[in-house]
Formats: sequence, structure tokens, C-alpha cells
Amino acid sequence: MKGSASSKWIEKVTEVGCLLGLVVLLSGCSPSQHRSEAIHWKTYHNERYGFEFPYPSNWIVGSIPSNGDGQVFFDPKNPAVEIRGWGGYNIEGLNATQDYPAPLKPENFTTAQGLHGTLAVELGTRESSMTLSIVRDDVRYQWRGRSPSEVFDDYYRFFYYVATQYRIELLPTEN
Repeated sequence: MKGSASSKWIEKVTEVGCLLGLVVLLSGCSPSQHRSEAIHWKTYHNERYGFEFPYPSNWIVGSIPSNGDGQVFFDPKNPAVEIRGWGGYNIEGLNATQDYPAPLKPENFTTAQGLHGTLAVELGTRESSMTLSIVRDDVRYQWRGRSPSEVFDDYYRFFYYVATQYRIELLPTEN
């Protein structure tokens, strides 16, 4: 009888310890907190393709492409981290560069504006990225957040937030 009570007590302590360990483990695995309200935002607007997305006001503006198809911004604390948006004409089957993938995967994402597109996350050994692709009429809109893989989890929520805020100018009949 004495051994039975002792083994039940050990079993209970082990059970509580495992549960507590699981809670600690899971709380440590949650993505880092992104607080968009703590950031001062600016909005990049592309005149050529009519899209826009927010970026932190302290981020460094990259060189502007001569064709006006988009813009890149770099984190001043880590210049290997970037967000960029660009547009291009959607030519069926074109796969000329890595920045212009074809065909698109099925839509799995909706922006705050209600636009449907594909959000893809690629985890690499050196570099990881989140890419939003939206096709409307004859234009393919792209946005990407990219960072070294070892800090991608620190930027994931930030990238996701910017992707949700991506906007396209709608024609008066689309409003």
C-alpha cells in the first residue's frame, strides 16, 4: 500500500512537471511579437502600376529602378533584411527570372483591402523570404520580405503585417 501511494505521488509530480515543461517549451516557440503600433510608418506608392505598401519610416530607401516598376527598403539595423514591391505585365507561362515565377500557386491569402493572392514562405539555409503575388487583369503585383534565415523568425510577423496592408488602386467600377 505504501509503495502504491508513493508511486502515485511520483506519477503526479512527473505529470505536472511534464505539463509545465510543455507550457514553457510552447511559449518559447511562439513567433516574436511584432507591434505595428510602435513603428512610425510611411507608405510607398508606385505610380506606374498603382500599388502601395507601408514601410518603417527609418528604413533605408534603395536605388530606384529606371523602369519605375518598384522599390526596395532596407532595415538600418540589419541591411541584409529587405522589403520590396514591384509590378510587371503578366505574360502567361513566362519564367524569365526568379523574381517573376510562373505559374502562380493557388490563392491562399487575402489582404486587408480584400485582394486575393498567393503568399509563399521559403525557408532556406542562408536566406528566407515571404512573397505575396497578386494577379489582376494583365498585371502581376509582387511584394517580398527577405532576411538571413537565422533572423527570419524575428521578422516573420512584420513581413506578414506589411503583406496584409498591400493595396492596389481600384478602378471606380471595382470599389
